[in-house]
Amino acid sequence: MDKEKIRKIVVACDSFKGSLSSLEAGRAAARGVAMADGRADVRVVAVADGGEGTVEAVRAATGGTMVRCSVQGPSGDLVTAGYVLVDGGRCAVMELAEASGLGLVPPDCLNPLKTSSFGTGQMIADALGRGCRRIVMGIGGSATVDGGTGMLAALGVRFLDAGGHALRPCGAMLGDIAAIDIAGLDKRLAGVEITVACDVDNVLCGPQGAAYVFGPQKGATPAMCAALDRGLANFAEVAGHLTGTSPGTIRGGGAAGGVGAALATFLRARLVPGSRALLDAISFDEIIADADLIITGEGHIDRQTLGGKLPYGVLQKGMARDIPVIAVAGRVSDTEKLLVGGFEAVLPVTDMSDGNLDLAEAMVPANAAANISRTVARYLGAK
Repeated sequence: MDKEKIRKIVVACDSFKGSLSSLEAGRAAARGVAMADGRADVRVVAVADGGEGTVEAVRAATGGTMVRCSVQGPSGDLVTAGYVLVDGGRCAVMELAEASGLGLVPPDCLNPLKTSSFGTGQMIADALGRGCRRIVMGIGGSATVDGGTGMLAALGVRFLDAGGHALRPCGAMLGDIAAIDIAGLDKRLAGVEITVACDVDNVLCGPQGAAYVFGPQKGATPAMCAALDRGLANFAEVAGHLTGTSPGTIRGGGAAGGVGAALATFLRARLVPGSRALLDAISFDEIIADADLIITGEGHIDRQTLGGKLPYGVLQKGMARDIPVIAVAGRVSDTEKLLVGGFEAVLPVTDMSDGNLDLAEAMVPANAAANISRTVARYLGAK
């Protein structure tokens, strides 16, 4: 890479958790570019991977319209959920956690036998009512293990017991499902493309399923996990008979307590890596079309980054257009593997700081931003 010929730079950093947001880290890198070459055209893009902060990052990156709707929270109380409209209002970008998230339930009230994803379905219905034809949803941080039944119920699906009586969707009723009635499924879903930002491979049930792996963080005791797992297996069997599919074997189906499987099985959703889903949502390919260099980064970069974290998603986009990509991080491990993986350079920002900061000092936002700026400037040749 000839640094003398760099004229347009795109900066797309993930948040440096506990220290800087995506935009704050990106702006710090941009200041570093200016310190090295005031002539360079720098565009800072807010990015995220489908987790917390995704909606705000997409809004900042696209200038999309933030909308809010009143929905049923995981415990049944009303909450206000927000999502962003992009592409002229044709696409809605959502976080499940806004409607059905852990943060909406007091820690001492967590109980996945009782919580429901109903509000997530209401949020989808709200977007349909606004004319959206595409939905991109991050599904991290849920408070539920209901197999997505609550979400489906809000969209018109009915779950019946052996006597034909309607069940209230929640984790506790999964084992009682004897039939599923989809006749009332919202007709507005026809032709709507749903993409799910999902970075886990866990299937719906079993030792690596939604209940045993994610249940404890949502308040499940070992006995609850066993009951929830049996219920999810029953739901998968009934749903499989109805749809002619295998909900229990979908990779990522166990995400968000089974919402991943429900979206894929009943709403024909595609489960894709979070970074890819969100980069596509902000038209990242168009943003980097004429760039000479891309700068990305996050708090810690190591070999796991190559497994699909956001900096790797940015790298893949750059490599597809032969644009060099450098990464900055508070801490770097496995540098050689990262370079072999395609990064032009991987730069630990604290190694280039003036003085020897300990971790707590390095994470102070002002220090972290200064270190990013200094690192980028030195890499680009600032005197």
